Amino acid sequence: MRIMRGIWTLLVGIKDLLVLIFMLLFFALLYAALSMAPNPAMTTGSGALLLQLNGTLVEQPENIDPFSLIESRGDIAGEYRLRDVIRALRAAARDDSIKAVVLDLDRFVGGGQATIADAADAVDEVRRAGKPVLAYATGYLDDSYQLAAHASEVWMNPLGAVMLTGPGGPQLYYKGFLDKIGVTANVYRVGTYKSAVEPFIRSDQSPEARAASQALADTLWQSWQDDVSGARPKARIAAYSSAPQNFVSSVGGDIAQAALAAGLVDRLGDRVAFGNRVAELAGKNDGPGSFKTVSFQRYAAAHPDASGGNVGVLTVAGEIVDGQAGPGTAGGDTIADLLSTELARNRIKALVVRIDSPGGSVTAAERIRSAILAAKAKGLPVVVSMGSVAASGGYWIATPADRIFAEPSTVTGSIGVFGIIPTFQGTLAKLGLSADGIKTTPLSGEPDLLRGTSEQFDQLVQLGVEDIYRRFVGIVAQSRKLSPQQVDAIGQGRVWAGGTARQIGLVDQFGSLDDAIAEAARRAKLDPKQAKPLFIEQEPHPFEKFLRDAALSEEGGDHVVRDPWTSVARQPQRIMAQAMHDATRILGGPAIQVRCIECGGLAQPTRLSERETASMMQFLQRTLGL
Repeated sequence: MRIMRGIWTLLVGIKDLLVLIFMLLFFALLYAALSMAPNPAMTTGSGALLLQLNGTLVEQPENIDPFSLIESRGDIAGEYRLRDVIRALRAAARDDSIKAVVLDLDRFVGGGQATIADAADAVDEVRRAGKPVLAYATGYLDDSYQLAAHASEVWMNPLGAVMLTGPGGPQLYYKGFLDKIGVTANVYRVGTYKSAVEPFIRSDQSPEARAASQALADTLWQSWQDDVSGARPKARIAAYSSAPQNFVSSVGGDIAQAALAAGLVDRLGDRVAFGNRVAELAGKNDGPGSFKTVSFQRYAAAHPDASGGNVGVLTVAGEIVDGQAGPGTAGGDTIADLLSTELARNRIKALVVRIDSPGGSVTAAERIRSAILAAKAKGLPVVVSMGSVAASGGYWIATPADRIFAEPSTVTGSIGVFGIIPTFQGTLAKLGLSADGIKTTPLSGEPDLLRGTSEQFDQLVQLGVEDIYRRFVGIVAQSRKLSPQQVDAIGQGRVWAGGTARQIGLVDQFGSLDDAIAEAARRAKLDPKQAKPLFIEQEPHPFEKFLRDAALSEEGGDHVVRDPWTSVARQPQRIMAQAMHDATRILGGPAIQVRCIECGGLAQPTRLSERETASMMQFLQRTLGL
């Protein structure tokens, strides 16, 4: 029986290999065919610019793994670069061939609050140009509604709902589980509020972490309400979000009608009715509910980034890691090498560092900071532009700046350091195993994962963590012209929203990436109106770009409706998967880190595919014997 099972496994493996080879050949041929297609600028057409955002809005998309694309059969959550969306919307505002803009948000996963706010500002530009913007979804959650609220017409399916939950929610704590399996989490930290390690040493939040998290969430929620209320002043946002059941009861239990009555949406209708409305504005195609569309991917390609700029823009996006890394992850060596290469060309007169990162490796953060200091040494003014999150290691990188821009909803600070090393002496004891050996110095065999770390080793690592914290406080104090005591008082690992960070001196002023570029140009004695950015980043391989375009194609993948009920019901799975993902990153990362774990749930979209979520849930179920 075992032999038959082995033969069957071999046959299945051969079949999968053949399918993989066929799919790779298919993609290669398709890429070759599309490479010979006419210039997209000649074929964008006219009608309504369709932004069908089937995924997340990010600062810098990651490369798509072709194997993941094949396994998912094209149904993969996309990542849309904020810069591309803004550029396309601004071009549409000036383009006579674009009659309207459509935001299809049925499968919009979300984005950082500041990221969405920047995209919403571009939507406002379209409206100020006198062009209608229409949003549609079966239902809306916080992120999708923040963007939709800036449209001139907000449509929703009659079976849908607006579910406004605000930031917050549960966090997984591992101490009880680790105790059961005998794993000891040896933690070294500085910072009263450095709560990234709390799940490994506690079963609940400490009072300090709870107070800090609540204050941050309240500030972000108020910023969200201010943004949405400013876009839709007649909408009863506060009343609806605090007691939606009252609105639903008042209209006889019809949730969609409740959203309409509260002024959150303008029209209820299915996709046919919505399509007919767009057709009135942009032109009709064959079939009910069909309208003339202009593909976002093709339109963005037809309006590329301005080239030949004299203000360099260096992007630091995602987790900060040592060594080389692709887009969407901030590899210390990768980013430092990109900047060094550009500085050697002597093309830029100023530097803007765009940061959207919760931190990570302290050595990688220092590697990037040193490269930025090299730019300053050449006489270039340096301006930092913070995205949705620039905390811990992300703030470490920001310290060389002559001026720091952020948004009110930017999450920053988290000036603190921690280290964590798991040991397994308890696990061995539960299995009836033991370990023994000899030493020649107090550090022989350390960290001893089998018998537990020694007192000397623990002291050494703790001293190392404290030294890095002093360095962190020192570079912030020097950069922000504060005393070390003042920085320590606002440090201690505490996370701040952009509005508060500005008040306490961690941020200089509010503003977008464009504002930061203009400021850098002024400091370089250039005309801000004439200054153009030169983006210093990895150019994707043409095949990787093709894969990403294929994944983002409005025509590709399925069109499964993501109603708000399904999205809310899936949140527990994503929370569990994200918690397992974070635990893996902490335990598998460097021994000493400058990372803000709490920033991920409040400020950034979860970069986990459906396949990753399912795999982690299956692992958890197997571990628990479910």
